[in-house]
Amino acid sequence: MADKTANPRPQFGNRMLTDPSKVFEHNAWDNVEWGEEQEEEAQAKIAENAAVMVDEQLKEKYENEANQFWDEFYTQHQNRFFKDRHWLFTEFPELDTPTESEAVASSEMLNNECYQKVTQVEEAYPGVQANKRILEVGCGVGNTVFPILEANNDCKLFVYCCDFSQTAVDLVKQHPGYACGRCHAFVCDVTQTSFEYPFPDSSLDIIILIFVLSAIRPDRMQDVICRLAKLLKPGGVILFRDYGRYDMAQLRFKKGRCLSDNFYVRGDGTRVYFFTQDELAEMFRKAGLTEEQNYVDRRLQVNRGRQLRMYRIWIQCKYRKPV
Repeated sequence: MADKTANPRPQFGNRMLTDPSKVFEHNAWDNVEWGEEQEEEAQAKIAENAAVMVDEQLKEKYENEANQFWDEFYTQHQNRFFKDRHWLFTEFPELDTPTESEAVASSEMLNNECYQKVTQVEEAYPGVQANKRILEVGCGVGNTVFPILEANNDCKLFVYCCDFSQTAVDLVKQHPGYACGRCHAFVCDVTQTSFEYPFPDSSLDIIILIFVLSAIRPDRMQDVICRLAKLLKPGGVILFRDYGRYDMAQLRFKKGRCLSDNFYVRGDGTRVYFFTQDELAEMFRKAGLTEEQNYVDRRLQVNRGRQLRMYRIWIQCKYRKPV
């Protein structure tokens, strides 16, 4: 397993808090380390908010009606809740614009009469003629999908996107940037092992999992990762980012919102889990993937007006299918 602490990625880490008296001079500080006392306080808070668990009947309701809660979420917030994730191209350069040579080749292909005729032929499946295929699981209203499509003019790139919520998928399809020739959105419950994807196994170059696995019941996560790994081509990669253990969002839960260890239900009925690096590494390893990155992004965000400190913890990973 790769060293999780050595050689932190360069995208962050440029703003270090070396003088605590200057904490409110900026909105955020990178790579903020925790002391033993702070971690013990976090553990105590987690034990406190797990002292009263969610009733078993309610647990069943949140599981069986999960899609309805997400439908209600997107009906209420639609595309106003999330901003486009342009930070993706800093954190995951694999999603950025093609190289100059790729762009030239793509432009020539678009102008090629033979290619244009071929694309009019009925496809075996959406995106079958693409050279590069990306799937985003849990696409929401497209705040990752559309920046990718806008940044890439490669006609041989095809983006699939799916979500548990029919409402979210409908909103993606209504977006002015949605084009059937470059993107295919569909409703999918990734926990259902019998679900048939609109493309074959071993056909994807990249799978994006951003704040998605945390919404799935923990005992189903391993099956989800294993199934997604089968969709990757040899050499394909899963790009992952999600909540880390002791994140501010976890510590803010009150008693009666805990479903199981580190798994909670929000007031709107949606659920969230908080990961450690080791458990993620184990799940991806069991799926036969090789670790390239497993990094804890510890950020101290501050509200300078209210003089508040907010400690955010996210885990970012890259796991590749061996060639």
